[in-house]
Amino acid sequence: MTVYKVIAVDLWKAAEDDGFYAGAGIDLEDGFIHLSTGRQARRTAQLYFKGQGDLLLVAVDAASLGDALKYEPSRDGDLFPHLYGPLPMAAVLSVRPLPLDADGRHVFPEDVT
Repeated sequence: MTVYKVIAVDLWKAAEDDGFYAGAGIDLEDGFIHLSTGRQARRTAQLYFKGQGDLLLVAVDAASLGDALKYEPSRDGDLFPHLYGPLPMAAVLSVRPLPLDADGRHVFPEDVT
């Protein structure tokens, strides 16, 4: 299964330099890295990144995260993937731009479902 992280370009570039992503903002406050399933990613972008440009969609191999990945109730009682520990670059499947359309909505790749 693939899980996703919506992230600002500058934060991701720093993570690539470090060799892992340790979290930022709400991740650090909550003590885990917030991830989304493909189905959840669009709503996450809409709620928390509305109109924000310079974003990336990072696809992560959930199985490679092992026991550090836990699915826990969150928004609307839905189970969300939470990573308790750093996100290693070796778990990353792809990093793609998440552009805005003319109406300011994020345009997701068609294969993210």
